[in-house]
Amino acid sequence: MSSCRDLRSGLAALALTLGLAAVAHAAKTPAPPKPDGGLAPVSSGIYNGIGRPATDKEIAAWNIDVRPDLQGLPKGSGSVAQGQDVWESKCAACHGIFGESREFFSPIVGGTTKDDVKTGRVARLLDESYPERTAMMKLSSVSTLFDFINRAMPWNAPKSLKTDEVYAVVAYILNLSYVLPDDYVLSDRNMAEVQKLIPNRNGMQTNHGMWPGKEIGHGKPDVQGSSCMKNCATEVKVASLLPEFARNAHGNLAEQQRIVGAQLGADTTKPAGAPRASTVAAATAAPAAAAAPSPAIALLSKNGCVACHGVDNKIVGPAFREVAAKHGARPDAVAYLSGKIRSGGAGVWGAIPMPAQTLSEDDANSIAQWLAAGAKK
Repeated sequence: MSSCRDLRSGLAALALTLGLAAVAHAAKTPAPPKPDGGLAPVSSGIYNGIGRPATDKEIAAWNIDVRPDLQGLPKGSGSVAQGQDVWESKCAACHGIFGESREFFSPIVGGTTKDDVKTGRVARLLDESYPERTAMMKLSSVSTLFDFINRAMPWNAPKSLKTDEVYAVVAYILNLSYVLPDDYVLSDRNMAEVQKLIPNRNGMQTNHGMWPGKEIGHGKPDVQGSSCMKNCATEVKVASLLPEFARNAHGNLAEQQRIVGAQLGADTTKPAGAPRASTVAAATAAPAAAAAPSPAIALLSKNGCVACHGVDNKIVGPAFREVAAKHGARPDAVAYLSGKIRSGGAGVWGAIPMPAQTLSEDDANSIAQWLAAGAKK
């Protein structure tokens, strides 16, 4: 009994000592500075031993936005002619030679006139018979066009355009929209003047409830949502729900990107809640050894190929079996397919380009051999 009391007393003393040490440490550790609306200085350089301040170079690489008042606009320039060259090599595959294609994305150019440039309001936005609302019809600030191209284009290599190339592409788009003449050179020095020519520069209005607070607009939500509170669908107790109109819109999800692993995907060829065909078969058939998936399937999943290609169905690019049927009989099928996988390209299956893949030569050859043999599961 005496030794137990001694043990308890020793543990209590140890706990008290550790607690006092923690209090002392906390007293020495500076608390994180309170935010004051800007970048708060960090006197100690770290917050309780976690992280470090961003360097000036890191901040500059992140801080690339261009505001409507043109704050943040980088120095540079580009002509309409230069923009046409950049456009045809890096943009036209998705947007068309003259920016009016909607084969893959909504058209950028179209629907604006020289009169719109004078008034600052696009008349066709009020014309219900006009078939399309293009980007230039809705654009109210040239900074939006510059900023989006600069940070997000081209889609397969965002931020790869040089600053002068961005200026040139913006100049070409504005030329197609009757804003700039053929010989114009757009730059950071004349961008403010160009803003005064944007066809829908006066079309943006703030008399709506989409702004927080009452400083701008009327503060009342435009949509009350009352119609959504009647005849509601039964609550779904899953993480996500596939709407009926979207079922099987892009092929059977059970056969896409789910070849290995626990997430098998919904069988979208059947109504919601219907058991998977494989589940029914497993319940009624005699047990059989599961066939091992092809090693190429694992490589395709590992390298993200299944995000754009299904085995039996087209997603963004063609189905693997379509590729096998088209090129499998070539004498040089393995070498040809391996080279296309690693180099990428466009034109064989349409205008959407496939970016070059960074997988190893051995992995590319394994996938190519699988395709040449018929792309069997």
